[in-house]
Amino acid sequence: MACWSAENATKAYLSTLKMGHRAKEPDVAEFISALAAGNNAQLMVVACASVTSSTALALAAAAHQTGGRVVCILRGLEELHSSKMLLGLDACHIEFVVGEAQTLLLNDYMEADFVLIDCNLENHEAILRAVQAGGKPNGAVVIGYNAFGKGTWRVNGSKTQLLPIGEGLLVTRIGAKAKVNGSSGGVGKRSHWVVKVDKCTGEEHVFRVRFPQGKRIEA
Repeated sequence: MACWSAENATKAYLSTLKMGHRAKEPDVAEFISALAAGNNAQLMVVACASVTSSTALALAAAAHQTGGRVVCILRGLEELHSSKMLLGLDACHIEFVVGEAQTLLLNDYMEADFVLIDCNLENHEAILRAVQAGGKPNGAVVIGYNAFGKGTWRVNGSKTQLLPIGEGLLVTRIGAKAKVNGSSGGVGKRSHWVVKVDKCTGEEHVFRVRFPQGKRIEA
């Protein structure tokens, strides 16, 4: 994640203010937008428990300043259709994906540097662990919204703050991943994250499966 940009933060904040009449809680949206833009976030992901709202629009305003992408992960097609209807023309600024946020963040969006998690999701802590496991080369900011009454997050090596904004925001920063041999993930190696649930205890276990580089065959 690049250095803080006060200019981007201010512009994103003002842009989000303009859409305040559509936002349920504009104070939350403005904070999120300014924080994402100020950190020059490039891949912003929001994991929603239901229909998306002002949170996705806040990231879209930030992406307009940073040149980044916004991905919204929804649990089903019903939520997808409702979200697009609610956002109207603004939906074109957001990439919608239907699936399990934990798995998608482990495999498809490992490079996300700004992640929003709806704490109404039962597995919101597991989603946070997936973001941690991804190992962003420049670190990441993770925010949990609707956080009041959901407890705090336990993040190794990072401090989590509960802010009394809207229905509560949990804010934490995940440090940059140490580079190995000049790269962040090793040369010539591919890997895939797998989530397994213990049927007896209900505990979730995350495994990283590495695949060796295939041999080159010359004609």
